[in-house]
Amino acid sequence: MATRRALKAVLIDLSGTLHVEDTAVPGAQDALHRLRQASVAVKFVTNTTKECKRNLVERLHSLNFDIQEQEIFTSLTAARSLVEQRQLRPLLLVADSALEDFSGMETSEPNAVVIGLAPDHFNYQTLNKAFRLVLDGAPLIAIHKARYYKRKDGLALGPGAFVTGLEYATDCQATVVGKPEGTFFLEALRDIGCCPEEAIMIGDDARDDVGGAQNIGMLGIVVRTGKYRVGDEGKINPPPYLTCDSFTQAVDHILQHIL
Repeated sequence: MATRRALKAVLIDLSGTLHVEDTAVPGAQDALHRLRQASVAVKFVTNTTKECKRNLVERLHSLNFDIQEQEIFTSLTAARSLVEQRQLRPLLLVADSALEDFSGMETSEPNAVVIGLAPDHFNYQTLNKAFRLVLDGAPLIAIHKARYYKRKDGLALGPGAFVTGLEYATDCQATVVGKPEGTFFLEALRDIGCCPEEAIMIGDDARDDVGGAQNIGMLGIVVRTGKYRVGDEGKINPPPYLTCDSFTQAVDHILQHIL
């Protein structure tokens, strides 16, 4: 376990860490309130592509989380930024509820494929359209490649399998913009003006949350809620700085042993 360090920021995953769909993780609201009383910046980082940021904030507020839109950095934001930088016209394979975050973008005659979690659009016709575009040279941009995520009714397939299928079929490699990519974490930290060595990540995904964060020099805490499964800690190297039963326990550790 690391010794006390100069901690300036805590990055926090949302789905599976603070809530699962419309149910809050027990004690998470109070733990977040206690963390905010400390002299540390808080930023929320999420790979969710199921809904736009506005809807996500409304969901969090309905669960009594004091979280503002500007405090959230999403993989949808990162994807839009990349598309704008490259001046692309994307075929958007995302949930209809997430399209608001791409409003105003030119999407006619697409010359790129942007893929997230889009269960209603993952059919042969749509995926074949994406396949043909990429085969003809369009860049493939994956909002993230999560294997699965947690719903109230259990684990559910994430976009990773569909992204990998397109990669295999087109013999190309997707550009991934969300967690666990180092650029995603660095951009989130840049927003709050600190470096990786001054930050810690809390999340339920050992690979994407903690592994990605630790690869750029952050500390990482895995929580045993959400999509966590026994043995996940052993799937990354180096292993997590710490594994906790919940977000509440992770906050307790930070307040007592790091700050």
